[in-house]
Amino acid sequence: MTNLTSRSTPAAATAGPRQWAGLAVLALPTLLLAMDVTVLYLALPHLAADLRPTGAQLLWITDVYGFLIAGCLVAMGTLGDRLGRRRLLTAGAVAFAAASVVAAYAPSAEALIAARGLLGVAGATLMPSTLALISDMFRSPGQRATAIGIWAACLSGGVALGPVVGGALLEWFWWGSVFLIAVPVMALLAVAAPVMLPEHRAGTAGRVDRTSVVLSIAAMLAIVYGIKGISHGGGLPQGLLAIALGAAAGAVFWRRQRRLADPLLDVGLFRRKVFSVTLVVLFATLAVTAGTYLFATRYLQQVEGLSPLAAGLWLVPSAVAMIVTSTAAPALARRLPVRHVIAGSLAVSAAGFLMLALLDRTSGLPLLVTGLVVVYVGQGPMLALGTDLVVGSAPPERAGSASAVSETGTELGLAFGVAVLGSIGTVAYRAADPVAGSPGLAPAVTEAVRDSVEAAVTAAAQLTPPVAARLLDGAREAFVGSFTVVAGIAAVVALALAVLSTAALRPPPAAEDEGARP
Repeated sequence: MTNLTSRSTPAAATAGPRQWAGLAVLALPTLLLAMDVTVLYLALPHLAADLRPTGAQLLWITDVYGFLIAGCLVAMGTLGDRLGRRRLLTAGAVAFAAASVVAAYAPSAEALIAARGLLGVAGATLMPSTLALISDMFRSPGQRATAIGIWAACLSGGVALGPVVGGALLEWFWWGSVFLIAVPVMALLAVAAPVMLPEHRAGTAGRVDRTSVVLSIAAMLAIVYGIKGISHGGGLPQGLLAIALGAAAGAVFWRRQRRLADPLLDVGLFRRKVFSVTLVVLFATLAVTAGTYLFATRYLQQVEGLSPLAAGLWLVPSAVAMIVTSTAAPALARRLPVRHVIAGSLAVSAAGFLMLALLDRTSGLPLLVTGLVVVYVGQGPMLALGTDLVVGSAPPERAGSASAVSETGTELGLAFGVAVLGSIGTVAYRAADPVAGSPGLAPAVTEAVRDSVEAAVTAAAQLTPPVAARLLDGAREAFVGSFTVVAGIAAVVALALAVLSTAALRPPPAAEDEGARP
């Protein structure tokens, strides 16, 4: 693959069968961790009926995992550089399996949020290690691009396959089963890693600055808390205050990194235009995709009335599309300029989002499935090529840190998209007044229905058929309207990112990035 940020390296070593077998081992945690971002999507109705979370708690259950992964990734990347990437990977596998068991048997919404947070911290030990070890094993730029393309296919495929696997499990088991699938996979990883993977430590890796870790997590969680509080009627002043505090923590974090001898985040990497722009595009692309995908999975169950298994099967075509395009992207980029491949794929995604924005209750499954396939056809190349651009810009001794920065952008984008677009969708749903056609409901039922369409479905089961039908019709109409608002925003963002990629992802001058090619 033509890499805009790669440095010319003489006679890079060619990877052999052992390295490719090691890549297969690294695919396990990558696939599983990505699945954990979305595996709960089809379990939300079952979970809501069992634990009775509020709308805000439901969003926290969905995305606290991604935010804590993002908040801890850079720290774990530095820790892996210092202690050993394989050792951190193995320890993380054990911790992730244990946290999965805790989540599966959580007795309350609060307990599940806490367990999902633990999963995020454990997951953060795994993600930077997988990508950094790939950089260690595949030094040839062409082989590394192919390996990262396979890695990206596992990541993107995991995100897309999460609801599919979750739906299949929910057909026969309770909602906690979606977490238990991690246990045998992580056990296999813990056994295979010491045998199949090399160990690597960077002699220059510094200590982990705990203050920086706290500041990074505080910044993200405070901002998200404020956004969710505003969207769920928690009060505009309190929400704005939380956002301001989060922004202040982020500013302090950034300034601290510039002063530390061993920073948690190497801010010098952001001086590279291609590095910074690629991270922005990765972040925003995954944000709009994750937020829209959440609404698509809810549409399948709450509007179409499909079972978890049936809903999951309707999502298979989009998952396959993303896996295929992620894997094929490096070969395409050998023939065309990378920026053109990325921009073109984002334009395709924008067309898919636009199709979803035209959805109504009569267009049904054909338009939804087609729109998702088109979206994911465009997502695969962006994830594979963008990741290689970011990782290829760092020297080998900083591979863990660069991988962590790339993964932070990816995971933060996924979680941020669920939080922000989920909140925007909630506001649009409330604005449509889903109970307008159902006067006379008890105040508690009215407030619950205004909170989410899942609550409306649960409430309708306790009402007489005529009242239930009116309630469901209003709630579903309001939800479809909120879905189209979210998809419309995603279409505009994807198109803007396509323009940005064309303009900004140009090969830098040779003086800035030696050996770069268009």
